[in-house]
Amino acid sequence: MIVNPMYNASLTEQQRTWFFAEYQAAAKDEVVGVLLALFLGSFGIHKFYMGETGWGVLYIVFSWTGIPAFLGFIECFLMPGRVRAYNAVQAQIITNGILATNIPAYAASAPPPQANLTPAMCPSCGGSVASGAAFCAKCGSGMAATA
Repeated sequence: MIVNPMYNASLTEQQRTWFFAEYQAAAKDEVVGVLLALFLGSFGIHKFYMGETGWGVLYIVFSWTGIPAFLGFIECFLMPGRVRAYNAVQAQIITNGILATNIPAYAASAPPPQANLTPAMCPSCGGSVASGAAFCAKCGSGMAATA
């Protein structure tokens, strides 16, 4: 599938790989859309394919009249443009979602830095206190702020 480069120009290599994996799953094929509209347009299958469920149900309800068949034939000529517009919207949604996650630079190369997990000692009772705790869990006395 050909993707407009403007959708992934601001992405890193890892984000670009993520984008193409998501895009491949979400994108629709123009040829499939045209064939569905041409051969199964009277039942609105092309509408279901494009995610327009309400219109698809309406086509099924009125399929006995022949009007959806006529409309499906006309829509087979409009389908490539509709599929391209759908794919462009999907690409933009995927790009925005990837950029919104804001993956830190260290995520791809190294694990994130670990916090100091060494327990501190309570000055009142001498019991161990979790690092960063404001009060001792054993005696309840306040911990002095350390710099």
